[in-house]
Amino acid sequence: MRTLDHMYQLMVSELAQRSLDDAFVSEYPSSGRFVLVEVKGRKYWYFDTPKEGGGQNRKYAGAADDPEITKRVETFKDLKADIRSRRKLVSTLVREAYLPRADRMTGEIVEALAKAGLFRLRGVLVGTVAFQTYSALLGVRLSNTIMQTGDADFAQFHSISAAVGDSLPPMLDVIKKVDATFREVPHQIDGRHTTQYVSRSGFKVEFLAPNTGSTEHDGRPVPMPALGGASATPLRFLDFLIHEPVRSVLLHNAGVPVLVPAPERYAVHKLIIASRRHSDRTAVAKSDKDLRQASALVEAMIQTRRHADLATAFTEAWNRGPAWKEALRHSQSRLDAATRATLEAALAEGIRQLGDDSAEYELEGERTT
Repeated sequence: MRTLDHMYQLMVSELAQRSLDDAFVSEYPSSGRFVLVEVKGRKYWYFDTPKEGGGQNRKYAGAADDPEITKRVETFKDLKADIRSRRKLVSTLVREAYLPRADRMTGEIVEALAKAGLFRLRGVLVGTVAFQTYSALLGVRLSNTIMQTGDADFAQFHSISAAVGDSLPPMLDVIKKVDATFREVPHQIDGRHTTQYVSRSGFKVEFLAPNTGSTEHDGRPVPMPALGGASATPLRFLDFLIHEPVRSVLLHNAGVPVLVPAPERYAVHKLIIASRRHSDRTAVAKSDKDLRQASALVEAMIQTRRHADLATAFTEAWNRGPAWKEALRHSQSRLDAATRATLEAALAEGIRQLGDDSAEYELEGERTT
């Protein structure tokens, strides 16, 4: 696994910054203004635009303690879009740095939802499409063989969806602008709800939410007020994955700013869910892909000296209870000997950096990376 040249890492950083700047400008017209609103002791930015006939339309912009959002509020009127130069940056990163570019359908779907406000409303891109952004985020070249997908998955906490007081336009309208053949797929348990949309070509768009309650809620659709009429499928362990997501950029067109899970959480989450796939052929293939993605991210985090980040995520998952421990043990046992040794050594090193004892996590702490 090769580390990106420093020049390309700087280009990624510039692209991510300018893409977010442009998204912020296009999201908020110059006729409006930002206002600070306190809700339950925490401050949030909203954007007001004049209504015809008087009054204001108010749109949620983000938490005031998010430095990226607050910085853009402060410099709002000075930000300029520069699409042509950003397209050149994307092209250079793909052609010269060999970073993965999203396929056309995936890129256009993510871009459409970004422009509609999904990430502004704290939705998170998850799954293999999120994994595609980690090469740029970590500054390494991850294998393209574990980046192929035919769907795009997005997640949001239900509590956030209910609290932001804002919503995307009707979901089907948004994605039909990309491909008019998209249709709603009525949920198998409750056909009044839609958590998944599919195009004639078979491309799927799906919405997920964490299930932190009993297992009886697994698979039952949950209405999501901020998702333009879409519901979400609740999944266990998803709250761990999308807690404190990070900003990244999807290499498509002029760059699409996205929120994705922190890579260390993605790696540990993949170890967890790899052990919980059922035994049919498709699930086994997905489980193998989970392990390959987890292994690739572990290697990348070792290479970029992020042992402590990886250990923080692993120990948090380990300490959540017996089911989490068993899932981690099972997936570790499925790794080949060399990969498992590398993972355990990295975790042991990270745990030592955190001032903890690796023996508490059934690791061979004397190993070194």
